[in-house]
Amino acid sequence: MGRGKIEIKRIENLTNRQVTYSKRKNGIIKKARELTVLCDAKVNLIIFSSSGKMSEYHSPSITMTEILDMYHKYSGQRLWDAKHEFLSNELDRIKKENDNMQIELRHLKGEDVNSLHHKDLQNIEEALQKGLSKVRAKEMEFLKTLKKNEKNLEEENKHLSYMLHHQEMAMSGNTRAMENEYHQKERDYHSQMPFNFRVQPIQPNLQVTK
Repeated sequence: MGRGKIEIKRIENLTNRQVTYSKRKNGIIKKARELTVLCDAKVNLIIFSSSGKMSEYHSPSITMTEILDMYHKYSGQRLWDAKHEFLSNELDRIKKENDNMQIELRHLKGEDVNSLHHKDLQNIEEALQKGLSKVRAKEMEFLKTLKKNEKNLEEENKHLSYMLHHQEMAMSGNTRAMENEYHQKERDYHSQMPFNFRVQPIQPNLQVTK
């Protein structure tokens, strides 16, 4: 006796719905792996549960981005909006410019020049000469700035030496003035002392009477 036909409809019981989702998700991912191995197919599988949890599988021989690019190419569907498409084109342009700049840089270094034509070599030589002229001009500007700074430092040093010399002279003059003032006060003090309080000689004059 065969199994009865199961009606496909939403499972109302939450627990039963989660169990069924888990079993069938694992089953479909298993089928995707088998299809990849048995048939050498490029498979990309993305599943979102009702709670928003994502599960995915893609063939090991290809990335998710490559799968989407293939879909975009063969289906003609626009997966990206105009803004993303512009950014993608801009990124490709920048990568191309960077590659060209890397090639030009190698040429300026003298690398990979064997395959260049005479006109290309002339352009490289002209670019090197212009670059050398700019480097020399910048070097001269740097030397002028260095000499100017040295002159400013020399003048500042002279000014500081001048100020220090005058400060030393002023200090020396003040010292002499203080010494002169001290001696003058000492002389004034002795001149004002009474005669009796003046220091007498240690040996008084001796008078010999005959």
